[in-house]
Amino acid sequence: MLMADNVTFATPDQPKMNAQLCLVFLVAVVGVHVGANPVQTISALDEDAGLLTPELAGKYGYPVETHKVTTADGYILTVHRIPNGKNAAPAPPEGRPVIWLQHGLLCSSADWLMNTREKAWAYRLSDAGYDVWLGNARGNTYSKEHVSFDVKSDEFWEFSWHEMGQYDLPAVFDYVLGVTGKEDLYYAGHSMGTTMFFTCMATRPEYNSKIRLMNAFAPVSFTEHMISPINLIAPFANQIEWLLRMLGMNEFLPDSILMDFLGATICDQHSPIKGLCSNVLFLLCGYNAEQLNDTMLPIIMGHTPAGASVRSLVHYAQGVNSGEFMQYDHGKQKNLERYGQEKPPRYDVSKITAPIALYWGENDWLGVKSDVARLAELLPNLQRKYRVVHDKFNHMDFLFAKNVDTLLYETVEAFMKYF
Repeated sequence: MLMADNVTFATPDQPKMNAQLCLVFLVAVVGVHVGANPVQTISALDEDAGLLTPELAGKYGYPVETHKVTTADGYILTVHRIPNGKNAAPAPPEGRPVIWLQHGLLCSSADWLMNTREKAWAYRLSDAGYDVWLGNARGNTYSKEHVSFDVKSDEFWEFSWHEMGQYDLPAVFDYVLGVTGKEDLYYAGHSMGTTMFFTCMATRPEYNSKIRLMNAFAPVSFTEHMISPINLIAPFANQIEWLLRMLGMNEFLPDSILMDFLGATICDQHSPIKGLCSNVLFLLCGYNAEQLNDTMLPIIMGHTPAGASVRSLVHYAQGVNSGEFMQYDHGKQKNLERYGQEKPPRYDVSKITAPIALYWGENDWLGVKSDVARLAELLPNLQRKYRVVHDKFNHMDFLFAKNVDTLLYETVEAFMKYF
């Protein structure tokens, strides 16, 4: 089933975005040096904002497990699992179908649990009979361990989403299929979670056969037309990485006391300046006040941002500059050493043969309409290209929209039954 239309995409006011971008980077830089555990800071104001992923699931009566998976290059990832629903019937003889949920940039496994029980997709899937596994990419709040490198070292942070696709996903796929005894699984990724998948299948094509269906929410691969603040820093991408590295800043927008204070204070539904928080979120993801649940803002800010490498952000910015979906650009000399050529190689999208369903929003500033369309034309096994039927649906709405269940999840769940 293919869906398309000719709705015009609105461009935000550029000077205003430049001013807001300065605010975002100020928060990022200050936050790097104030890192701390968020739980004690905001738990008194909003309990869910201060609970870790297992505590969130447990609070609402769901069984939860925590697993550790080590990648081939030594990163230790924390994986969460909800093996069955709250009031689960006995599993069928063949076992429950397995689904892997992968978060986006600056996020964590908590993304899939923060909405209400009826709307949070991890709960919906587990109640529908799925064995739900929740990923945490290297460098986020839950995955800051390595067999050799200290998290404070430069060596730990020398990765982008390329390594997450090349190493993280193969490791967790092997682990999950080994634990469950299954031969394949469903996959759903949001934002960077889709980029990781496309990277994995292009660089490790042997894993395509292990995917029953990939559900891509707000897919990001080509970023040429991205109008998020990442677009604005693109001309200075490599200089920004160099500057932050020289200052000892390898992590972009980590979990910190400052961000928790902003979430608990500015984003509190009774705060007279709550609009500031909304503007920062809209700045990153697109404007859709109609679907934003104001009461969720403290919870979202309590868990997000959950940290990411500076290099992951720069990698997206490089795609804006090149107009291509390609590996990380280390500069001519290092590219020659690493790739044997002056420019990084493009990802071969023709190798992504797993069945894929693309779900996109008209008001998404990161996974924009034209870039998604370009990807769709190249995918050899595209099963569906679905525009969410809401003109202002944006990047965050795939997780937190007031009506995300009826606008998105119901149609996704129905389509999955064909695979």
